[in-house]
Amino acid sequence: MIQVLVVEDDPVAADAHRLYVGRVPGFTVAAVAHSRAEAVRALDRTQVDLLLLDLYLPDGHGLQLLRSLRAAGHTADVIAVTSARDLAVVREGVSLGVVQYVLKPFTFATLRDRLMRYAEFRAAAGEASGQDEVDRALGALRAPQPSRLPKGLSGPTLEAVTRALRTSPDGVTAAATGVELGISRITARRYLEHLVTVGRAVRSPQYGQIGRPELHYRWVAETR
Repeated sequence: MIQVLVVEDDPVAADAHRLYVGRVPGFTVAAVAHSRAEAVRALDRTQVDLLLLDLYLPDGHGLQLLRSLRAAGHTADVIAVTSARDLAVVREGVSLGVVQYVLKPFTFATLRDRLMRYAEFRAAAGEASGQDEVDRALGALRAPQPSRLPKGLSGPTLEAVTRALRTSPDGVTAAATGVELGISRITARRYLEHLVTVGRAVRSPQYGQIGRPELHYRWVAETR
């Protein structure tokens, strides 16, 4: 079993991450820490293979923690679980042994994919027969290339529509989404329909007092 230390200051998020890790075969949570100091104490007491590390901690940045751990001889690998999008931070993290980045918010499926890829990378052993085998071992850590969007759809707009949908527990309409994002109702509906097509949203008619019903979209949470 790969022993995991979850380092996350938000108790609700920490509990969710602990549950997520526990649902992935081959992984178990050795400890949970809510601060840099708690993480250091946990590592002193427990053998850990992998840190699931939030970068914004109440008593210091996660990379400061990682830097001090490396100086102390700790060799555990790290998956950063964070909202940090600064690519300079990403590069620094890689130099300190961060093998994967998972941006918040994320679904169980996203974390499961990263953990399974890490397990495949970790399982590689022995001497490589050649360059291809080395490339396959390193390639296990790489996320698959994103699927190509339908013609006319852009990644940034899709991300904005997805965020609007995910943060609306009662769902949205194309008209309301268009107003919120400053795009036309027709454009908003194209993106919402794409999310329905890929299984991330469901639609249903919403009946008003007069006129034809308007389609209502709800986010589909990851449950598996």
